[in-house]
Amino acid sequence: MIIRKNGIKLRGDDAVIEAPTRAKADSPCSRTFGTEAICVFGDVNIKTGEFTGPRVSDVSVSGFTIRGFKSKGKRGEDAFVIDVYAARNATVVGNRVIGNVPSGIVATRSVNTTVAKNHVIGSNAIGIVLQSNINTLIKGNDVRGGIISIQTEDSKGTKFLSNTLRRYDAWGILVGGPKVANAKVVGNDISGGDFGIVVTNSHRGSFVGNQIHNNCAGLAFFADLPELGNSVGNYQVMGNKVENNTKKCPAEQGRAAFSGIGIGLFGAEGMEVRTNHLSGNIPSGPTAVSGGVVVGVDPLLGGTTKPRDNSIVANDFGRNRPDIFFDKSGTGNSFRANNCNTSIPARLCN
Repeated sequence: MIIRKNGIKLRGDDAVIEAPTRAKADSPCSRTFGTEAICVFGDVNIKTGEFTGPRVSDVSVSGFTIRGFKSKGKRGEDAFVIDVYAARNATVVGNRVIGNVPSGIVATRSVNTTVAKNHVIGSNAIGIVLQSNINTLIKGNDVRGGIISIQTEDSKGTKFLSNTLRRYDAWGILVGGPKVANAKVVGNDISGGDFGIVVTNSHRGSFVGNQIHNNCAGLAFFADLPELGNSVGNYQVMGNKVENNTKKCPAEQGRAAFSGIGIGLFGAEGMEVRTNHLSGNIPSGPTAVSGGVVVGVDPLLGGTTKPRDNSIVANDFGRNRPDIFFDKSGTGNSFRANNCNTSIPARLCN
């Protein structure tokens, strides 16, 4: 199903969309991405990326249960389920996307998109994908399973509010670019994978009031993540509960083993980490580094960028190993008024 007209309100009251046994690639969406359930598609040439007319506007998709869409053939991009491409003011609300691969809900090159109160369960790759968008609201979604729960790249002004993310393999939320992302991540509950949140190649924004728990690492900022960028910083990290990140992630090709990391600033710059509660971040297996807050050069992927001008202030620590770890690299990093007991090197808690 493809929507190319403005103002369409597509609502499914107890409606179920199941993948057809045979699907003919007879729309711009299906010819490019493979079999899709619903595609909102503006006037753009996908091959060249050039707009041939305006974005499709004021379209909503709500209330559907969508299941059974599978990747076919060799194309990893097959089977986007709900796809919003080149739209303005589109909403995807209250849908259930079950057992679909690789991506459940996708928004690309769109403005003022809202993705809210959806259940995305059992994706084999990414639950919600944002690519090159402006001012997207991701609110109140329940995403379970997959490699990544929510991924945003080259998108500005994205807000992640009150989402529940569970049992992802790699990352709960990935924020990757652009240089000025202005991302706001507030009130999310994130648990059960390698990293709760990973941020790279982006600056400016905030992480406030999130609960990040039961991962190998809670919240990590990487300046040297391969293929995604070499700079990260200028974020506020305030009032989060980062607890019991004790899972063990064994070493893989190109990555060291890690466990027991609460908040990691790996080559980050200009960060403000304030009034967070960090407890129970204790490694359960081999790890390159651990601690409630870790500041240093990246020991997981072999990064070389040194952290600088980061402020770790007035955080509350308990039962981490250690509460604060600092490898003494970089310049301008400060540790003040933290309620903690253990640090490497000593006396950072004074």
